[in-house]
Amino acid sequence: MAADSDPESEVFEITDFTTASEWERFVSRVEEVLNDWKLIGNSTGNVPVKKGEYTSGTWGEKSKDINFADFKFLITHYFLKQEAEKDNEKVKQEEDAFPLAMQDLLCMKNDFPPRAHCLVRWYGIREFVVISPGANCEAIISESKCNLLHSSISISLANSGCQVPIFVQVQQKWRRMYTGECQGPSVRTDFEMVHLRKVPSQYNHLSGLLDIFKAKIGYSLSPPPPVNIAIRFTYILQDWQQHSWPQQPPDFDTLLGGEVGGVELGKLPFGACEEPISELHLATTWPHMSEGIVVDNDVYSDLDPLQAPHWSVRVRTAENPQCLLGDLLTEFFKLCCRKESIEEIMGRKLTEDEGKENSDISSALSKLTEPSAAVPIPKLSVSNMMHSARKHIRRHRRVDESPLNTDILNSVLLYLFPDAAMEKSSDNSKNKMPQSNSELDKNSDYNLFLHLKSAPSDSLTYRLALCVCLVNYNHGGLRAVAHLWQEFVLELRYRWENSFLIHGLAGGAPDLRCCLLHQKLQMLNCCIERKRARDESRKTQDGKEKERRVSGGGTQNSSPAPDTSNASASAKELSVGKSWDSWSDSEDEFFECLSDQGEAEAPQAEGEKDGSKSKPEGRLHPHNNMTLLNSSELLYVPITQEPAPMTEDLLEEQSEVLAKLGTSAEGTHLRARMQSACLLSDMESFKAANPGCVLEDFVRWYSPRDYVEEEVVDEKGNKVLKGELSARMKIPGNMWVEAWETARVTPARRQKRLFDDTKEAEKVLHYLAVQKPADLTHHLLPCILHAAILKLKEEELIEDIPSVKKTIQQATSQASKLLHPHSYDYKKLELIVIETVITQARSLKSKFAFSEDEKGEDAGELEKFVSSLLEEPEVVVIGAGQGPAGSIIHRLFVNAQRVGSLKLNFFSSDHYAALLSPLDEDLGPDRKSSGGSKVPDFPPPAGREILLRSCVPRPAPYSKALPQRLFCVLMREEFRLAGAFSSDTSFF
Repeated sequence: MAADSDPESEVFEITDFTTASEWERFVSRVEEVLNDWKLIGNSTGNVPVKKGEYTSGTWGEKSKDINFADFKFLITHYFLKQEAEKDNEKVKQEEDAFPLAMQDLLCMKNDFPPRAHCLVRWYGIREFVVISPGANCEAIISESKCNLLHSSISISLANSGCQVPIFVQVQQKWRRMYTGECQGPSVRTDFEMVHLRKVPSQYNHLSGLLDIFKAKIGYSLSPPPPVNIAIRFTYILQDWQQHSWPQQPPDFDTLLGGEVGGVELGKLPFGACEEPISELHLATTWPHMSEGIVVDNDVYSDLDPLQAPHWSVRVRTAENPQCLLGDLLTEFFKLCCRKESIEEIMGRKLTEDEGKENSDISSALSKLTEPSAAVPIPKLSVSNMMHSARKHIRRHRRVDESPLNTDILNSVLLYLFPDAAMEKSSDNSKNKMPQSNSELDKNSDYNLFLHLKSAPSDSLTYRLALCVCLVNYNHGGLRAVAHLWQEFVLELRYRWENSFLIHGLAGGAPDLRCCLLHQKLQMLNCCIERKRARDESRKTQDGKEKERRVSGGGTQNSSPAPDTSNASASAKELSVGKSWDSWSDSEDEFFECLSDQGEAEAPQAEGEKDGSKSKPEGRLHPHNNMTLLNSSELLYVPITQEPAPMTEDLLEEQSEVLAKLGTSAEGTHLRARMQSACLLSDMESFKAANPGCVLEDFVRWYSPRDYVEEEVVDEKGNKVLKGELSARMKIPGNMWVEAWETARVTPARRQKRLFDDTKEAEKVLHYLAVQKPADLTHHLLPCILHAAILKLKEEELIEDIPSVKKTIQQATSQASKLLHPHSYDYKKLELIVIETVITQARSLKSKFAFSEDEKGEDAGELEKFVSSLLEEPEVVVIGAGQGPAGSIIHRLFVNAQRVGSLKLNFFSSDHYAALLSPLDEDLGPDRKSSGGSKVPDFPPPAGREILLRSCVPRPAPYSKALPQRLFCVLMREEFRLAGAFSSDTSFF
């Protein structure tokens, strides 16, 4: 009893029937979205649609997510973007005017638009809304759910007053099934659809489809309203066997042959290995016909494609066709992901037999690479000599162990170092300077390397990139690349040790605008130049010394002289000899002048004792007839050392070191001293060339703006110039003053070298030797992209495709941006290769080319037609089947039909003779094959589209005459009816 009286047990469940259901929330949400998109109200009075605007215009879309309980939908608004019309062209709006979508149902200006939304093609509307299941949601297959969604959009349209049609996607997405509705003032249009796998036999022609349309719209008026008919048949051409192969067959007799698309060194392969055009679609259209004009039933048809008044063509390209340049770059990019080093790839282990012959290696190298002064270098390539020397190492190795064929390796090395094969003596080869790039700089294509930071197209680095790419693609892959790089580095070392300049590199300091590898090669070449100059200076000095000694000895023998004279001569000779030894024996430490002008000094005055006055050394020429401030001697420009050249990685390293010194007083002072090494060297040279000079003299030559002169009046009243150092030179602790006090009187030839070419060359050779194939690929990637763009430009000039020109410009800009980071995005880099577009244009030109006797006024029209095929979704054939392009298309279909017929009867004796006859002759529609059976010019149409339109009062004869439309698609495995049927709702 106590439990019964408990107030907590008296709980009553209250049901609130005013709470909105999930269905009502969904309808409300749809109305909110329509209101947000401003689709509420009348949609009449818009800009009239132009002919072809559905294809050439721009379509916009915007989407939002909505939910029906826990089921997600995506609502999307599609619309054609049209410019606002002028005030004088505005269409008057009427209160009872049809909605815009209903007006579009009868519009004949944009029938069968290509590459448009399927609802635009089927119903001809310019604006609509689609509600479709969200991502990862199941399709709406249940009939009750479809009816519920259809009711939802009907209520939303009625509540909001929206006149834009709304569709709901039902069934599986691949079926493209939609049901929809459009409402206006007292009118409604229902969008219905039928989709079957097979075409019913009774509806496989125009006559049966007209029966369906008339039955649906209640075609019972007398006289019956006219039905407008538009028909489009599509024929597909897939057989291109009558045309030549895209690539020439390989030439197995050539050294670099044996591969499809194989080319000579220095050129990149180009073109497709398969047909880049997979299909040609010919659409024959009969627009705006009335019902009684054309007959098409199960017995007879008037629809002959040759008689169609309108032809249009589009091509379908092959998906990712194999193209040589694209494959070449793809394989090259793959090298960037490899982690192996050269040693891991090539191996360093020798067999026991090879170890026994190591004693002969040094003698072999000395005989081949160190010729004596009396015997000139044999007229062989450097690479051959290095290969001959290394034969002693590889004598017992198996032939198949060599990753790269010897003949190919020698050809590549001769291509990289063409000066090695020149029929000149070694001395002439040594004296040959690299060619100048001044003329090439004027070429815009040559300057492309500035944007990509690659290397000039005539340089060794550029040629190396091409060779590495081709060797990787055609001649062995990773191991062949490692072998080539190993031989390349050995070739560079040989040239350094024997002072041979590297061909294909501009002289002077490294060009920081180029890639790092190119800078390293330029640095090595710079070291070779310095070494050669030092060797030549030494030879010149030795020659002068020998002449002086011979001259001195002859005087001594011809006329007796006092012992003091002989002693003096001997002492002078010994002094000069000691001076030479003091700097020639330590060539790794001291700089040697490139000019002997410093030795051609005026002799000392008679009676002047050594040491009484310092002897000037290292003079070049007087400087503007200036005299020293403290004497009347001329001021001479000294022979100075050139600043040490640096590559960008060394500059970055130096910058990091200087930055780590900090901002303290000591760090700042040390940083200034490190940066003033060249200044100190120049001061010492200046002191040696101008004995008795002061800091002001040096400043007058080195930095004239830091020596300020002004006119003053002396004691005699004359105006004279008086100079002094600038204010910044007088700052306490000035580095110039400190350096001047520290500088010794030392000519450039006896100074410590600012640039140690031996050390720097060894650093470069070591840097190159330790590079992995992946590192090498990173270095050469800008060069190979540079070469690829140049190749595309070269091929584009042949085809002359406007769209390709713009794409190449975009590709160049994209490549320059993607190459800046250290980690390249290889997938994006592959996108810049537009080789496929050029090969497609080339393929189309070969198929639509006139014969020699047909060329004339139509050639230009045909070229324009072919160019448009790649740029436009569908191209109109001028003159239809009777025009120049139409006749070629007709011929292509006839030849394909004839080939297909011969294939079916290949073993028939009658058709075997026809197979040997030419296929591209101009066959008429009534020509017969050699077997006597008539072969049609065209295959059966792959797709038939029939559009039926009329304006009929529905649902009763006294209702308004409203637009009715039925779009029919008949294909081999598809039958679709998309109908838009309007009704008057005033009395219904």
